[in-house]
Amino acid sequence: MKLSGGVEWALHCCVVLTTATEPVPAARLAELHDVSGSYLAKQLQALSRAGLVTSVQGKAGGYVLTRAPELITILDVVAAVDGAQPAFVCTEIRQRGPLATPQEACTRPCPIARAMAGADAAWRAALQAISIADLARGVDEDYGPTALASIRTWLSGPNDGDTAIVEQG
Repeated sequence: MKLSGGVEWALHCCVVLTTATEPVPAARLAELHDVSGSYLAKQLQALSRAGLVTSVQGKAGGYVLTRAPELITILDVVAAVDGAQPAFVCTEIRQRGPLATPQEACTRPCPIARAMAGADAAWRAALQAISIADLARGVDEDYGPTALASIRTWLSGPNDGDTAIVEQG
């Protein structure tokens, strides 16, 4: 399974937004993670189109989660950024070539397609079982209870390039 870098960026932003007390501008999220603002904006737009975040307009505008982090899963973010299509698409090559299986004999998916569909279903179930709140708890467990608090403080401080402890991973 290969995911785009945008999924990682979007997941990190969702975790950060769990700690925000006010909307966070895309530029501030990009600065926090030291990533391209224009590329991150595309990921935030994908999250917005999926209804996971909303953009608040105005001087104090930015992004906020649209629902409790316990109700947003990793799979929601993956689908928003990379799409919901399965990782494997069977092209029925068993029906081609000099020894092709006749179409009428192909009454169910072949063993390869069944195995890949099972793996895809297991992967999706695993991602569906982990919420953004779970990830935020993991940050606190890995880096201590002040990690997200430091991010919250940094986010609400002046936008002048201050440094702080940031989540890594």
